[in-house]
Amino acid sequence: LTPAPAGEQAWLHVLPSPHYQTRQQRGFSRGPPTPARAESCSCSVTSQGILDLFRKVFVFPRASNDSYVILKPKPEQPLQNFTVCLRSYTDLPRPYALFSYATKAYDDEILLFKSSSREYRLYVGGEFVTFRVPETHMDWEHVCAGWESATGIAELWVNGKPLPRKGLRKGYSVSTEAVIILGQEQDSFGGGFDLYNSFTGEMTDVYMWDHVLYNMQSIMWGGSFSRYIFGWNNLHYELVGDVFLKRRLLF
Repeated sequence: LTPAPAGEQAWLHVLPSPHYQTRQQRGFSRGPPTPARAESCSCSVTSQGILDLFRKVFVFPRASNDSYVILKPKPEQPLQNFTVCLRSYTDLPRPYALFSYATKAYDDEILLFKSSSREYRLYVGGEFVTFRVPETHMDWEHVCAGWESATGIAELWVNGKPLPRKGLRKGYSVSTEAVIILGQEQDSFGGGFDLYNSFTGEMTDVYMWDHVLYNMQSIMWGGSFSRYIFGWNNLHYELVGDVFLKRRLLF
């Protein structure tokens, strides 16, 4: 993949905000959320610069409400479109969050959430659509989610195959003042994590673009697409708690 021009990258500004909607109201939680990290977490933090993570993975070894990855770049302008892609490997039987992009207005500004073994939910601006997926055996799973404001069309590709498209939030713009986190669902701006929605397993090949990719299948096979907001070969991130960067095993 070709790194994005320096002018297309910006950095995260973390601002306090009240939460928008509790996880219990959405019907996911089986345990109480915890306050934001700034209020309660004494966990270790490892800050990293811009790194090429080729053949590397983030390992989330245990369920927790204090372990996650913060991604530092963010869009320079409000998003009218986006694509998020990543690859994950887990044996979790319960719901879990993969990618959480929270703003002052909505803790689920963008959220990629696997609510069951056969269902993904994609949130945009606090609303969601559900995608039914074939049940798979335990293996690496590659997922790409895209959304465009002009039509409200949302799409999801799982292991290179597109699912029937849905619609939500037509005409909406995604704010740039965001906290972007892997492995936890934010129930408040930058915090409010829940043990029972946390991710355990491995994650790699995380990318985000400010447009909808025409051929998401090619991303699964390592296709080259530039102009991304952040990508696995130049990622600026921070590890919090028990998350580790390790060598990728074969898949």
